Amino acid sequence: MRILIAEDDLASRKFLFKFMSQYGKCDIVVDGLEVLDAFLMSIKENNPYDLICLDIMMPKVDGVKALKAIRDLETQKGVHPDKRTKVIMTTALAETQMVQNAFEIGCDAYAAKPIDIDRLTEVLQRLGFKKVDENI
Repeated sequence: MRILIAEDDLASRKFLFKFMSQYGKCDIVVDGLEVLDAFLMSIKENNPYDLICLDIMMPKVDGVKALKAIRDLETQKGVHPDKRTKVIMTTALAETQMVQNAFEIGCDAYAAKPIDIDRLTEVLQRLGFKKVDENI
C-alpha cells in the first residue's frame, strides 16, 4: 500500500510516519502544494496513493482545498468512486465547519490530534487497510 502523509508539524509527521509505516510505504510532504505535486505524480506514474493522511491546516494550500483538487482530478480522470484514494483528514482544530466541509468534498475519515492510535487503527480497518504483516 502507498501512503502519503501531509503534515507540517514535525512531531505529528514523525508519529504518523512511524505508525503508518506498519501499513505500507509512506511518502511525506509538508504543505498543500507538495500534496498536489505528489498526487499528480502518482497519477502520471499510474501508481496512485491508496491513502492520504491530510492535515487541514497547512502552509500554501490548506488540506480542504488540496482535498477538493484531488477529488476534482479523480473525477476528470474518470476514477470510479470505489477506486478513489482514501483520505483521512487530521487536525488539532475543533473547527467543526471545516471538518464538515471536508466530508462534503469527499474525505473518508477524520482524526483529531493528538491522534488516538486505537481509534486510528479502527478507522484504517473500517477503510479496509491492514498492517503489512497481516497481508501475508
